Amino acid sequence: MKENWFDRLLLWREHNVSERQLVLFLSFLVGIFCACAAFVLKSIIEYLHHLVNSQFADGNLNYLYLATPIIGIFIASSFVRYIVKDDISHGVTKILYAISQRKARIKKHNMWSSIVASSVTIGFGGSVGAEAPIVLTGSAIGSNLGKLFRMDHKTLMLLVGCGASGAVAGIFKAPITGVIFTLEVLLMDLTMSSIVPLLISAVTASVFTHIFSGSEFMFGFSLTDPFTPSRAPYYIVLGVVCGFVSLYFTRGMLMLESFFKSLDSPYKKMLVGGCMLSVLIFFIPPLYGEGYDTIGSLLNGDVEKITQNSAFYPFRENGVMLLLFLFLVIFFKIFASAATNGSGGTGGIFAPSLFMGCVAGYMTAFVINIFKVNNSLPEKNFALAGMAGVMAGVMHAPLTGTFLIAELTGGYGLFVSLMITATVSYITILAFEPHSLYAMRLAQKGELLTHNKDKNVLTLLKTENVVETDFLTMSPDMNLAEVVTLIATSKRNIFPVVNEDKYLVGILTLDEIRNIMFRHELYDRFYVEDLMIAPPGLVSIEDSMEDVMKMFEDTKAWNLPVVDGKVYKGFVSKSKIFNSYRDILKKFSDE
Repeated sequence: MKENWFDRLLLWREHNVSERQLVLFLSFLVGIFCACAAFVLKSIIEYLHHLVNSQFADGNLNYLYLATPIIGIFIASSFVRYIVKDDISHGVTKILYAISQRKARIKKHNMWSSIVASSVTIGFGGSVGAEAPIVLTGSAIGSNLGKLFRMDHKTLMLLVGCGASGAVAGIFKAPITGVIFTLEVLLMDLTMSSIVPLLISAVTASVFTHIFSGSEFMFGFSLTDPFTPSRAPYYIVLGVVCGFVSLYFTRGMLMLESFFKSLDSPYKKMLVGGCMLSVLIFFIPPLYGEGYDTIGSLLNGDVEKITQNSAFYPFRENGVMLLLFLFLVIFFKIFASAATNGSGGTGGIFAPSLFMGCVAGYMTAFVINIFKVNNSLPEKNFALAGMAGVMAGVMHAPLTGTFLIAELTGGYGLFVSLMITATVSYITILAFEPHSLYAMRLAQKGELLTHNKDKNVLTLLKTENVVETDFLTMSPDMNLAEVVTLIATSKRNIFPVVNEDKYLVGILTLDEIRNIMFRHELYDRFYVEDLMIAPPGLVSIEDSMEDVMKMFEDTKAWNLPVVDGKVYKGFVSKSKIFNSYRDILKKFSDE
């Protein structure tokens, strides 16, 4: 078969370009493509926002809010269902899944499908962010570019990280955050040599984004009141508040996602979610879209502006009513975000976490000032720190939260404040939730890899793959003579007892009959059902290896029977697990 030009290029590359050089070049290309994708996504969202908002009339209430989100969700969900024909929600979770299974292979359509679906969802008012979709897009670009050049799995995983790094840097103009997000949230066991491709992608994406859209910060923020050590205790308080807001965000989102999954029809999901979102936006307009306008208003001290087009606008100068409105904004934000994704829209939690953090930070300083505990706290500084705190808590990524907010606003003068708030928030939520919202869906399925290599190995070990089936079975009605005959042909000293339905009803060990097995006069008097005992524990075929090892530790057993429901499947032994563990650990080390 005649070689095409690309095959010839690959052949030339093998002889003239080293693997290292190729990876660096690909990381550069990934950065450019990520910047282009981020620019396209933001441009479409801005265009749709302008198109939709130009139809709004000034006033206390705007009835168009009841229609536009539903239209956006209908278009986005129809696009996903009939054109993409694949689930593209929860972008970062999908990346974690690809990495956790050590495949790092992401479908080709993810390079563009998330851009289309999320831009329509957000452009028409969906209460989610564009960042997770663009991260999935960037990671898909990295993965498919690596597959095109026939890279191995280890390099594919690195290029997935380059895509994520470039995407974050491109959408936020935050190269440091792009790298830190990838290291903190996505990738494990990276060497220093792996950092360089991530940096290349992030810097390249950031530079090209500056060329496309200018060098302005995403949020205009002027530091008029620098950090002082006397305010450190208040930032600690804010960190605790952000930790609990993050906990509410995480558990609330999981609960609402489960609710929408329970709806058996996509049309029912669209109807319930669309109506919920529209009603919420109608009464609480700041829930419309990403919420970046609200963040900008709070950072500029123009809090009254966020009450426009709401029933609270006439009471905007009343401190108590304003505080109530801000509370409602935080409380219902997760409902609006969950309704957006649950009904068929596409978006992420970057923007909602920044939004809730900003409002929570402003409220904290507002309450402290209004009760004269300290009437000199700058609300906008606390709003800024709150953004770092909630993002750190939701993502379990304090460094990402700290550097992102500093790069988004240029608020480097408040770096200590951001670090305090992010760290305390992370510590607070860690006491209640061991995983980020992204990772919890995988953790619940036992498919999550972490930075802990031992846990990673146990995660990759599946119970069904270590089951031993060479144990001879007995029936309860066998007499002692039949038992002795069976024992003579067995290489094991444990015998599962199963009934006619193959249900495990007990086990018989050699120790239980050792003193009577050679007494012929007892052969017809004793039966298996008289001699069998209950196993020390039962392992389900679906149990994670962590659960299996915990059962071994609790029971002090060396072998445990495995069942599927009630049906006997075999035994799992410590020796088999240890051998498999060593094999996988060696593979980890080689990689």
